[in-house]
Amino acid sequence: MSLFVIDLLVTEIRHRWRIVRESKDAGYTTETVIGVALLAALAIAVIAIIAAKITAKANSINLNGTGGGTAT
Repeated sequence: MSLFVIDLLVTEIRHRWRIVRESKDAGYTTETVIGVALLAALAIAVIAIIAAKITAKANSINLNGTGGGTAT
């Protein structure tokens, strides 16, 4: 009984593998994943640059009240 199950599984795996190999757009998925990963990395880099600029600007604000504004 167990040999029958193993033979059935091996046959099914071979069949599915042949379908995957014969597929014309099998490489398109890999290209898409790589493209999405590159875009995500670019977005993270842009967010890091913007966050650094905002933090630098916030740290440059004088909170001592000796700024150049008018007193009321």
